[in-house]
Amino acid sequence: MEKSHFELVILGGGPAGLTAGLYASRARIDHVLIEKGAPGGQVLTTDWVDNYPGFPEGLSGFELMERMTEHAKRFDVNILNKEIISIDLKDHDVKKIVFGDKSVITCDSMIICTGASPNKLGVPGEKELSGKGVSYCGTCDAPFYRNMHVAVIGGGDTAVEEADYLTRFASKVSIIHRRDELRATKILQEIVFANKKIDYVWNNKVTSIEGGKEVERLELIDNDGKSSTLDVQGVFILIGITPNNQVLPLDQLEHDQWGFITSDSETRTNIPGVFAAGDIRSKMMRQIVNACGEGANAVIAAEQYLKSKS
Repeated sequence: MEKSHFELVILGGGPAGLTAGLYASRARIDHVLIEKGAPGGQVLTTDWVDNYPGFPEGLSGFELMERMTEHAKRFDVNILNKEIISIDLKDHDVKKIVFGDKSVITCDSMIICTGASPNKLGVPGEKELSGKGVSYCGTCDAPFYRNMHVAVIGGGDTAVEEADYLTRFASKVSIIHRRDELRATKILQEIVFANKKIDYVWNNKVTSIEGGKEVERLELIDNDGKSSTLDVQGVFILIGITPNNQVLPLDQLEHDQWGFITSDSETRTNIPGVFAAGDIRSKMMRQIVNACGEGANAVIAAEQYLKSKS
């Protein structure tokens, strides 16, 4: 690559990154969006998106990200497909990015949109039935399970909150937990224990997810080694998410206890000229719609920062 310095570098090509690229291009900011694979992020693995405004009929995650990518390219968003191996933010004025081929670029400002990944069980059938009854987001997919029996795997705050939310649609929700008590905060436990549509499968782990075209049942094993089967039409795996922060300099960037980047309401991190948008941010809700909003917000904040330097 001939050019080695940019006013703005955007890390990641998911909804937040593509939106940031679109806004940066329209603002005529000298930028580059770096994505090691195809633009789209985790949404590419989402079977169906039914809650993104402007698409009342819904559409596949692949189609939505294809449209976002086409929109970005219409405004000549500069996309570079390369794998980053390290980032140095010690010099606040000139941020440094090193690629796998040892080439280096620098920038005045940076928007981190590297996203996060849901934790997987790693059992047979999980990958094959993903989007066909296997889900990692109750808020996203609950309406697809009206009057059905579904399972939630996990016992933390997110699992419990999502289980309660699912009862607005599902006829029955079974919480499967490997322990004999939930880890969620007591007030959340009180809510689900009072919900008559929720039951519990204690001291059990899922060993496989089975079905033909869709999820039909779960194979379980308890702590004593006894196997059993639970017939369900959907399973929500809610055992946490992991931030995609492997190349980020966490010794320089402030982050929460899980490794998500902390920022203010305008997406500013602790380092001047560095912003965070999308699922990599430490926040409550991780949805496509707020990732896009944060991507746009981050560009406006970056533009203000660049003007303050000139």
